[in-house]
Amino acid sequence: MRVGTTGQFLGTVLAVQANFYKVQLDQEAGQEESREAGEIVDLDSPLLPAPLPLLLCTRRTRLKKIGQQVMVGDRVVVEEPDWSGRRGAIADVLPRQTELDRPPIANANQILLVFAVADPPLEPYQLSRFLIKAESTGLDVVLCLNKSDLVTPKEQQEISDRLLAWGYQPLFISVQQDTNIEQVAKYLSQKITVVAGPSGVGKSSLINALIPDINLRVGEVSGKLARGRHTTRHVELFELPGDGLLADTPGFNQPDLDCSPEELIHYFAEARERLAHANCKFNDCLHRDEPDCAVRGDWERYEHYLEFLAEAIARQTQLHQQADPESTLKRKTKGKGQSQYEPKLESKKYRRTSRRTQVQGLQDLYHDEE
Repeated sequence: MRVGTTGQFLGTVLAVQANFYKVQLDQEAGQEESREAGEIVDLDSPLLPAPLPLLLCTRRTRLKKIGQQVMVGDRVVVEEPDWSGRRGAIADVLPRQTELDRPPIANANQILLVFAVADPPLEPYQLSRFLIKAESTGLDVVLCLNKSDLVTPKEQQEISDRLLAWGYQPLFISVQQDTNIEQVAKYLSQKITVVAGPSGVGKSSLINALIPDINLRVGEVSGKLARGRHTTRHVELFELPGDGLLADTPGFNQPDLDCSPEELIHYFAEARERLAHANCKFNDCLHRDEPDCAVRGDWERYEHYLEFLAEAIARQTQLHQQADPESTLKRKTKGKGQSQYEPKLESKKYRRTSRRTQVQGLQDLYHDEE
């Protein structure tokens, strides 16, 4: 096949901004087949720029008509590139291996969950919530604990033992002291990794250490709230030295848990271990007060499980209520994330009459008297 204006190239979407897509074309030498029945382009051809540039692309109208979304991390086919203007058009999106909704990213292999052991202090409940959210994606989870230079070796060992009981082997690092950064880089090699975690734990600083030329904006921890300020505004993939892509995501302190009550227990690593060796008496066991439950017990995060379970049940109830227009209940949010359901008021009986209706009524009354 020849190289020309009709040539098609494979690439990866690194960022999405408005209706434009930053696409990095593949750099491999030799020939690359863009799709099963597509055109083969010789990337060694002297007609092509070297290295292949980062293109700012639009999406073909055909993709819009069929509702094909283009996400960060997508493998795409770019056609008719304008090398001088560094522009192109996305003609097709290849099948995704994985897909996340929040953050919106395709083809990720693993999640690098970053927390700090101090400043802000490590909060077990918050960490557990992030771990459950990460486990629910089905991706591999790597737990990385930053600012290890702020705790003693004894404290570090206590944290390690505690998390081992949870089912995780944490990797202790210090971006400030350049501790174990190379070990983190080994975990990221040849993979698309999503960096997640609360604000202020050093995610941007870690990415700056892994990719020295990137210069991400770094925020400080709020002294009043002991929480970090958000510094990342949108999802973007960054190329790691050597190989691999890293997705920085906006920091947040309390990720939503959108799994069903029945699924929740499988996102606790220590509970999975218990279920692997014994089965509950009932297939629909929620592991609260059912007899002969293999999970209920004295493991540390069981209290977290019960809190998350109550939240999952409330969410499921809310979804059922929204799906049932004849429901007589409504959800009322109370303090500290709690909620309860109350009877709905009868429709028009308790509504205040609008001023427009009142004026119209007075006008009708005036005309009647005439």
